[in-house]
Amino acid sequence: MSSLSRREFLTVGVAAGAGLVIGFYLPHRSNGASGTFSPNAFLKITPDGTITVVVARSEMGQGVRTSLPMILAEELEADWKQVVVEQAGANPTLYGDQQTGSSASTRISWDPLRKAGATAREMLVSAAALEWGVPRSGCTAENSSVVHAASNRRLSYGELAAKAARLPIPTAPALKDSKDFKIVGKPLPRLDVVSKVDGSAIFGIDFRVDGMKYALLARCPVIGGKVASFDEKPAKTISGVSYVGTISDSAVAVVADSVWGAMEGRRVLNVNWDEGPNQDLNSAAVFDTLRKAADDKAATLYVRGDVARVSGRRIQAEYQTPLMAQAPMEPQNCTAHFRGSSCEIWGPMQWPPDVRDAVAKAVGLDPDQINIHVTLMGGGFGRRLDHDYAVEAALVSKAAGVPVKVIWTREDDMRFSTYRPASLHRLSAVLDGSGWPVAFSHRIVEPAINDQKGFPGPSPGVDADLPDEASLIYSIPNALREYVMTVTPVPPGYMRSVYGLETAFASESFLDELAAAAGKDPLEYRLHLLANDEDIVFFDTTWRTARMRGALQLAAEKAGWGKPLPAGHYRGIACFGCFRTYAAEVVEISMEGGVPRVHRVVAAIDCGQVVNPNILEQQIQGAVTFALGNALRAQITIEKGRVVQGNFDDYQPIRMNEVPVVEGYFVPSTESPSGVGEPPVPPLASALCNAIYAATKKRIRKLPILS
Repeated sequence: MSSLSRREFLTVGVAAGAGLVIGFYLPHRSNGASGTFSPNAFLKITPDGTITVVVARSEMGQGVRTSLPMILAEELEADWKQVVVEQAGANPTLYGDQQTGSSASTRISWDPLRKAGATAREMLVSAAALEWGVPRSGCTAENSSVVHAASNRRLSYGELAAKAARLPIPTAPALKDSKDFKIVGKPLPRLDVVSKVDGSAIFGIDFRVDGMKYALLARCPVIGGKVASFDEKPAKTISGVSYVGTISDSAVAVVADSVWGAMEGRRVLNVNWDEGPNQDLNSAAVFDTLRKAADDKAATLYVRGDVARVSGRRIQAEYQTPLMAQAPMEPQNCTAHFRGSSCEIWGPMQWPPDVRDAVAKAVGLDPDQINIHVTLMGGGFGRRLDHDYAVEAALVSKAAGVPVKVIWTREDDMRFSTYRPASLHRLSAVLDGSGWPVAFSHRIVEPAINDQKGFPGPSPGVDADLPDEASLIYSIPNALREYVMTVTPVPPGYMRSVYGLETAFASESFLDELAAAAGKDPLEYRLHLLANDEDIVFFDTTWRTARMRGALQLAAEKAGWGKPLPAGHYRGIACFGCFRTYAAEVVEISMEGGVPRVHRVVAAIDCGQVVNPNILEQQIQGAVTFALGNALRAQITIEKGRVVQGNFDDYQPIRMNEVPVVEGYFVPSTESPSGVGEPPVPPLASALCNAIYAATKKRIRKLPILS
């Protein structure tokens, strides 16, 4: 993952023909003759008063097309009713790292957007002071206008746009105190609601362009297999099929005038596959690989004291999590138009510059010859951090000589994806005479997603995502968390919370085992380990036990921990920190025919300054629902080198009648914002399994629960 410095906006400049640009230096200065004021790469103000905020992150349901403009509008002192949003294409020169993942959109954008809005505000105030010939100190910005209090004169931002565009750019504008926020922290409605309700919102799968054809790909059903030979003649007999050919050594494309034509052409296509070395691979072999690696040398993620020198009552356990699919509601798709000297791409993507670079390499062009258009996406969950679907579309368009939309069916999306890796966890603890842990060790055995994708971690043997997702925020005198990097043939992929889900499931479930062994209340056990205010350094993040304690106490209070429950109801609790956010959850269940029925989930997070409480609550509810489905049933299995699951009948999401009441709360804070979309995911599985233990006295150490 890129560091914050790559995303910081530290220099100033001007965009040719568009007004002033702050953020990254651009070489030419506009005189503002167009009347449009563009004081940074994210903002345009036209003479009619329209304020356009350019969003450089991708919208996949998390609300960035509302929350990020709120940050800029706050410092700008904008009238929110005048704000419209424009989606940025791939331009890392202007916007820095545009990856939408790691719950980083708000965290990374917070300072740059505040500075951008404040700079524009200061320039507009200066323009008004010059217009009136009065001291700048007597002018203030408010509600998309500048007011001169002494004379009660007012000029709108639209009226000031042209003059402001010709002024020097301040390098260190004053930022507002959080107590003066008027927009940030308010539950404003999302700007995209109307378009999603009336159907005008354009997702990748909705996009059309003149002359476009449709393509489906036949891929080798065995992981790592290739095309041996194929006969195109049967497919060519289908009406509307115009092209059949290989676009890689593992896929054959069928292009037609309609989706149905492409589907039928693929159905009758005769392909012989070279199944390769993985034709006998199965799920048991995947876990055998993990178990064989479990005693290998591990990389240290966190160490305190010396767990090897502690003796006493020892408790040990092994946990495991399965392969999982992201399963977004909108399957992979992308539209491409290769024109020889350029290529245009339209689609749902979480990392536009990476798509641009990958497409450029695949079709033999320079990155600046690739034009990226980012659409809305119907779920991402990390799957669209990969770019295979976009590369496919570009290659098919190049081969077929027409604009082409590549469509993946649900079965394609399930069986030819990348997957959250399977994991194995070995935990051990030593308890003192009072039952408190004096030693705690956790060994994570799992493939390295980033290493297998060519993104090395911060040190040898450490995956690049682990520093954000495997923290241990407890005050234990001797503690060790370590990682054994493994490799399996199953292609690994990012999935919401990445390593956080499995780390928290094992760690927080095991902590409940320790509390039970000590005969102590699970909440009080955790609070004891968080009682001292400590700073715990985990790679480049400093975790504070006080903040974790605050989130845990808030969740317990709102859930009524310790108060009587209805007959047959039980609770479990868990907490975890990832993406610089502290999350705690209480799950209330009953057992019906040996199956848990989840009635209520209370989640509390400390994510620093909350930009929009409505969006935060929606994110918590979505994360909990997502995590609950994963905990109950999500599992990808492999047989004869093939992914078994193909649709939502055998990879079942949580159903509407299974969704519990989900209550989301946050700890008030003026700290800089941190992640929201992923941190509520990890505590859910362990809190649920801890509730099942409370009900049945049986431990669940393997997900999914209903396997």
